[in-house]
Amino acid sequence: MLAQLRALLIIDPLIIVSTIAYGSVNLLVSLFETTGRRQVAIARAWARMLLRVSFVRMKVEGLEKIDPAGSYVFVANHLSYMDTPAILATIPVQFRFMAKRGLFKIPFLGYHLSRAGHIAVPRDNPREAIKAMIEAGKMLKERGISVLIFPEGGRSERVKLQPFKEGAFYIAINSGVPVVPVALAGTEKVLPMGSGTVRPGEVRLRIGDPISTVGMTMKDRGKLTQQAFEGVYGLLEGTDLVEPRVEADASV
Repeated sequence: MLAQLRALLIIDPLIIVSTIAYGSVNLLVSLFETTGRRQVAIARAWARMLLRVSFVRMKVEGLEKIDPAGSYVFVANHLSYMDTPAILATIPVQFRFMAKRGLFKIPFLGYHLSRAGHIAVPRDNPREAIKAMIEAGKMLKERGISVLIFPEGGRSERVKLQPFKEGAFYIAINSGVPVVPVALAGTEKVLPMGSGTVRPGEVRLRIGDPISTVGMTMKDRGKLTQQAFEGVYGLLEGTDLVEPRVEADASV
């Protein structure tokens, strides 16, 4: 009961106020800046503030594997709307998100997403989805930035890691940049699916070894997808977010 009161009277109002404040600054900056870099910097500051006022503690492992000036396709498991702020606040690279097109239709938010260079993905139109992936690959090549994708295809009431879709790996092979597995644990408790209230807690973010795509062709897309899945799975082992591995009985 006390936690709910704290969320309603302290955390939620602070989230709303900080979002309006940072969002307004970001919107103003977007009128004069076209690369999206300053907007991402402001969004990163907002994400850090959001975690701070929500009493969410971040525990991050593997940052030394990432070159802040590098270009990557980050692939992460998706548990909660808190996933994006957690990644944005802690991974110090210039990256854009691939998000469902519906978010781009929301007033204010949609305008910001478009101006910052994030990419809309239509889930019900395969042809348009391919165009979005080609655009993302082109952006990686030409602008030297990174892309964040949740390859499970969306949040699910089942928190266990789901099979990955191949879109992220099409982009990585097409642009020739490494794929970086990222594992999140704890966001499903901080902001559970269906809940509008953020709860204090700890979130763990683990970064895996980058997977090179040099020399790969589109025929290798399935193999790369499985490698990335195994990478995220390995980072989540020991949590309740993956099914335990079943070892084969050598005596059989």
